[in-house]
Amino acid sequence: MTRGSAVIKIGTSSVTNEVGGVDYDVLVNVAADVVALRDDGWTVVVVTSGAITAGWADVGGGRRRPTDAATLQAVSAVGQPLLMHAWRNAFQEAGATVGQVLLAPLDFSHRGQYLHARGTLEALADLHVIAIVNENDAVADEEIRFGDNDRLAALVANLVGATHLVLLTDTDGLLTADPRLDPTATLIEEVSAIDATIEELAGRSRSGVGSGGMSSKLAAARMATWSGVTTVIAAARVAHPVKRALGAGPGAGTTFHARTDRLPARKAWIAFAVASRGTLEINQGAMQALEHHGRSLLRVGVVGYDGGFVEGDAVEIVGPDREVLAKGLVRVSADSFADGDDVVVHRDDLVLLRRP
Repeated sequence: MTRGSAVIKIGTSSVTNEVGGVDYDVLVNVAADVVALRDDGWTVVVVTSGAITAGWADVGGGRRRPTDAATLQAVSAVGQPLLMHAWRNAFQEAGATVGQVLLAPLDFSHRGQYLHARGTLEALADLHVIAIVNENDAVADEEIRFGDNDRLAALVANLVGATHLVLLTDTDGLLTADPRLDPTATLIEEVSAIDATIEELAGRSRSGVGSGGMSSKLAAARMATWSGVTTVIAAARVAHPVKRALGAGPGAGTTFHARTDRLPARKAWIAFAVASRGTLEINQGAMQALEHHGRSLLRVGVVGYDGGFVEGDAVEIVGPDREVLAKGLVRVSADSFADGDDVVVHRDDLVLLRRP
């Protein structure tokens, strides 16, 4: 196996058992594989879910899981140390030390924080410590409302310049149909490009305890492959789940091949890590200039805009068909749009999100 760097994400339905407690055997199997990879020269980061589910198993008393943000934050605060204690013990059995890294959207949205987070993960790797990453659910409700750890894992993969992203879950990978409805469903072992046909195959979370599901894993795979990261969706509850997924043997999961024309790190940050604060609608001429000639977006090409964006914010750029074709950092604010710089989004700060 070629040495590289990998982000391993394991979902809530795999980290926890049927009553919501931490499934220690799964953690031990993952830890053993991760340490073996590290000892073979790989750099590995683990992204874990399960804090809210583990916390509710501890304090919920068998009641129905809550849905309000304040209670979920409190429950996450209970579950986080339980989850980390289990990971610490699992990695101790494999002879490794772990370090906890809690990340929030702010850490990805602001370039300075983004680079600081990268430095922390790199320093942990230099110390031969396995980083265990989770969303900072206890203090930021945005993750609970909108986030999922599949997306977080893809962002971390881009952050650390990983070569591989492995999404471990409770299915064998992407299937041709929902096996609960179609017993003839089979595994799709390779995907060269994520198109509408592939997206139609994704369903909702089967377990009911995670925030993701196959659709979020496809979104994460798209983000990662655009950044040049080979992505694998594979089963968690098998022998040597990480080694098996990276080995890419028959039946080992679904492999999404990285794009050959990968986005540079900064443009991948613009495309996927920064939240959009508005929308610019452009005319046909501007769309041609962006898609076919690599030009900057000029004010004359913008026919409408909305949102409260300010200079430096990210905005989505839509064409006459109202489909998103690009994303970029604006040089003008919404309040002074008519009087601002003629260059609304410079080509160095613009990322095309579809192929012309």
